[in-house]
Amino acid sequence: SLRRQRQMCIRDRKVMDLENKTTFISGGGKNIGRSIALNLAGSGSNIVLNGATDLDACNKTATDVEKLGVKTMVLMGNVGSSDEVRTMSEKAINHFGSIDIVINNAAIRPSKPFLEMTDSDWHNVLDIDLNSAFYTCRAFAGGMLEKGWGRIVNITGMNAIHGYKGRAPVSAAKHGLWGLTKSLGKEFGASGITTNAISPGPIDTDGDHPQREHILSMVPRVPLGRLGKPEEIAALTGFLCSNGGAFVNGQMINCNGGTET
Repeated sequence: SLRRQRQMCIRDRKVMDLENKTTFISGGGKNIGRSIALNLAGSGSNIVLNGATDLDACNKTATDVEKLGVKTMVLMGNVGSSDEVRTMSEKAINHFGSIDIVINNAAIRPSKPFLEMTDSDWHNVLDIDLNSAFYTCRAFAGGMLEKGWGRIVNITGMNAIHGYKGRAPVSAAKHGLWGLTKSLGKEFGASGITTNAISPGPIDTDGDHPQREHILSMVPRVPLGRLGKPEEIAALTGFLCSNGGAFVNGQMINCNGGTET
């Protein structure tokens, strides 16, 4: 699989040229984050992998990334904490010089009746699903502005389009992430930095995903009759980060197989 991906990326290198770029990916150890890391690494980008708890998954992805011929770095920490993002960003910039691409992928999606939610429940979701993107973009956008080139991709989901029962803070956060995407697209666009969002539909995940049963139950709503693959989200991310995606800015692109929303 890695060999085939490398061959495809070499063939497409003229379009997907990210050589000498460095990407920061939150939630980069598994599933969509891992696939994005492999895709961008195959296009030449060095990769900074962030995870909150699963160091083994991050290290495994880092090993596979390095097999594609680029450099990598693992930074464990909570992107929902301003202080921890500041510490991680300083380490990443000291190591690589700058970060050119930011992928805000980390998220939690707990379900709980609204009237049972505590302040902590609410703020924990907003910190990880929304505030983290503010922290990472603030930490790395300055370097992009200096270079006159950058890419920001925010992973939203159908929670950014519709509200869902039991997920008030998730929907609020993901709607906010879509708003942040539009605002940064306007503010940074003239400086060579594009900001876009991807809204995945139900995506096949590894077996220990806490919401796998719920994800599988959504297949009947997908006109294509199947779940999406993490690699398909990664391919769209790769396009948005490439030279070929340079005129796409301030957009949220649905990648959901036509799922009824």
